[in-house]
Amino acid sequence: VQLVESGGGLVQPGGSLRLSCAASGFTFSSYGMRWFRQAPGKERELVAVITNSGAITYYGDSVKGRFTISRDNAKNTVYLQMNSLKPVDTAVYYCYAWRIDTTQLYEYWGQGTQVTVSS
Repeated sequence: VQLVESGGGLVQPGGSLRLSCAASGFTFSSYGMRWFRQAPGKERELVAVITNSGAITYYGDSVKGRFTISRDNAKNTVYLQMNSLKPVDTAVYYCYAWRIDTTQLYEYWGQGTQVTVSS
């Protein structure tokens, strides 16, 4: 099982980035997906959620209206489009997959990708 994030980097305030998370080794279309982020010295923060079909999404208050989560089940990939980036968005971004089967939770984490917003 693997979740591999990509697309991070250095961007100026007001700029955009698109993160990708490529999944393998499990039935991607059966799993909900989330993006989290963690800045140095801070707790991990939930950024966005998307259901397995992509029909429902949810965003943290700090990114609502600026970030968009989407997925392509044919490509086993989830995306995070980040617009109007701010220095406070600087963090390591992680993707997370989960599925609940009766009483069993199946969950996987990616290794993270660094996003730095700075002039």
